[in-house]
Amino acid sequence: MYKGFLFDLDGTLVDSLAVVETAWSQWGERHGIAAADILAFIHGKQAITSLRHFLPHADEALLREEFLWLERLESSTTEGIVALPGARELLTQLTAQQIPWAIVTSGSSPVASARYTVLDLPQPEVFITAEQVANGKPHPDPYLLGAKQLNLSPEHCVVVEDAAAGIEAGLAAGCAVVAVNPAQDAAHLAATLRLKTLHELAIHLQPQGFSL
Repeated sequence: MYKGFLFDLDGTLVDSLAVVETAWSQWGERHGIAAADILAFIHGKQAITSLRHFLPHADEALLREEFLWLERLESSTTEGIVALPGARELLTQLTAQQIPWAIVTSGSSPVASARYTVLDLPQPEVFITAEQVANGKPHPDPYLLGAKQLNLSPEHCVVVEDAAAGIEAGLAAGCAVVAVNPAQDAAHLAATLRLKTLHELAIHLQPQGFSL
């Protein structure tokens, strides 16, 4: 029996893939790093985690400079971003049924806010961004914080994710995990449910919460 939802943003509620991949590919060109190598690593992770991976010898000042370059580009580019199938309907349903829900993203506040605001989706009770946690996905910290801010225990929360790093984070936090159109590298992870789109997610209200 569950009492709340914790949603990833990019790839789960919002289709921003083209924007993300274009920005990171442009960044890779600046550093002579192949786009294919970058795109195979970045999804579901905080930008700073990816920057440390690809610039292992950079000091914190340079990492911060590169992070801000990416953040400016991604937060100013919203053309082509759309809500994923079933996202608007599901969030509207949860809000109407007074089921607590939060967004837990690896994106920074400027980037996540720009992508979410442009779609005029229902507003979450809690919006966790990269700035609020010391350790991002695949660590459990983001989802533990999301559950805490909803005043729920992790085992009463359902994490909804698409990326392997996010699925790992949800499982490590002790939550149930619904994998929606998960990436190929997540095939080995033991998600509670696997769906193609959010349209397939059925919620059954019970006196003490809901089941799936």
